[in-house]
Amino acid sequence: MKRLILIDGHAILHRAYHALPPLTTSKGELVNAVFGFCSMLLKIRDELSPSYFTVAFDLPKPTFRHKIFASYQAQRPAMAEELSGQIEKIKEVLKTLGIPVYEAEGFEADDVIGTLAKQAIDHKPYTISEVIIVTGDRDMLQLVDEQTKVYMLLKGISEATLYDKEKVEEKFGLEPRQISDYKALIGDPSDNYFGVSGIGPKTAQELLSCFKTLEQIYNNLDKMDKKIKDKLNKGKEQAVLGKKLATIVTDVPVELDSEKARVENFNTPRVRKLFEKLEFKSLVPRLAGQASKKNAKQKAPENNNEQLKLV
Repeated sequence: MKRLILIDGHAILHRAYHALPPLTTSKGELVNAVFGFCSMLLKIRDELSPSYFTVAFDLPKPTFRHKIFASYQAQRPAMAEELSGQIEKIKEVLKTLGIPVYEAEGFEADDVIGTLAKQAIDHKPYTISEVIIVTGDRDMLQLVDEQTKVYMLLKGISEATLYDKEKVEEKFGLEPRQISDYKALIGDPSDNYFGVSGIGPKTAQELLSCFKTLEQIYNNLDKMDKKIKDKLNKGKEQAVLGKKLATIVTDVPVELDSEKARVENFNTPRVRKLFEKLEFKSLVPRLAGQASKKNAKQKAPENNNEQLKLV
């Protein structure tokens, strides 16, 4: 089976940064997010055995969602300098490993990943039979289908659940394609939009179970209880906006290059040299893919003299 792994770069970056202590090299460079990101890459390679590997990052610019809703994600704090300063180091690692990075102005990494996933499955020349998206963002679950799964990080960077269609339906009571409809109804405070006032998760699930999509819900208002009908009428503008914000687009102007994404040997002199420069001594033996499961767990180094220093 030829498997493509699509990594949500900023999702892993943030989790690594917050999950690990502030590790520094002997020169005083903060590298905890880089260490966690690299450790996660090696774990994914060992557990999921990809044929192809890519990473998508957000750009520090507004997206089309900000254009249609100026307050989109407005409540989120700016990325800490201690974290943003590590992004270029991570990109250097990815370049050295031969893992391509995708970004697109005006779009989020979610959209880039959705587009690459669609291209991988739809375009016959790639002969990719399965896509696995690695993220901590539940929005990505809307991309799950017969050939696309989501490896959802649950706790820092150490625990994850693999979601297929059945798992999504079992966990959330929704089909993957209904995730954006669901969010349109209940909102998403983390993205600063709030859905239809008075419609909670249970009611949203019931409505989608009966009518399948947001559009069909509004086409069948005459079949509903007056209270729910009034709430939906009052909140229609918010619901329609919410679906636009929640829906991952799959036509971003990027092109999957399967040859560049092909997984190569990580255990090369160039990679070892870079890891040694970053003082990732505990990761060097894992480059060959022979580490035990115990050693492959995402743990910060405990021996400061052997590896990195805690600030």
